[in-house]
Amino acid sequence: MKYELNQIIITKKPHVCGSNEWKVIRTGADVKLECQGCRRIIMIQGFELDKKIKK
Repeated sequence: MKYELNQIIITKKPHVCGSNEWKVIRTGADVKLECQGCRRIIMIQGFELDKKIKK
């Protein structure tokens, strides 16, 4: 899947804080995401993220 900056992604499982919404803040081979609940920032590989999002 193609990701764009500032796109909101909804994951299947919620983050520890309870939110399942993430904002894309960097794209490339790895995707950098910011949790919309607690503002934690993570980096994940694109193909792994494809498995974890709701379609």
